[in-house]
Amino acid sequence: MLAVGDAVPPFSLPSDSGKTVSLSDLAGKRFVLFFYPKDSTPGCTREAIGFSEVKAQLDALGVKIFGVSRDSVPSHCSFRDKYKLTIPLLSDPTLGLHKSMGAWGEKVMY
Repeated sequence: MLAVGDAVPPFSLPSDSGKTVSLSDLAGKRFVLFFYPKDSTPGCTREAIGFSEVKAQLDALGVKIFGVSRDSVPSHCSFRDKYKLTIPLLSDPTLGLHKSMGAWGEKVMY
């Protein structure tokens, strides 16, 4: 798990745009990665819509934002289109980035 001040581990993940996003593409840029468990679930949908609503403000500050889940690119595309999301969604099916960032663990509720 990362601590404050640790470097983000290298990654290269496919996005809903059909392009790959890599840490090297973001070198020298400010960005936010938010992790969520599953496309189209109630909490994840509210979170993604919320980030879409503030995307213009983050863009104005020069901050890129990306949603990351283990769902497939086709699932991300459906999720994006259904809720008119404006943020890029990255697919991490092996959970490599999730685990290296400490964003994946055993479910503790229900």
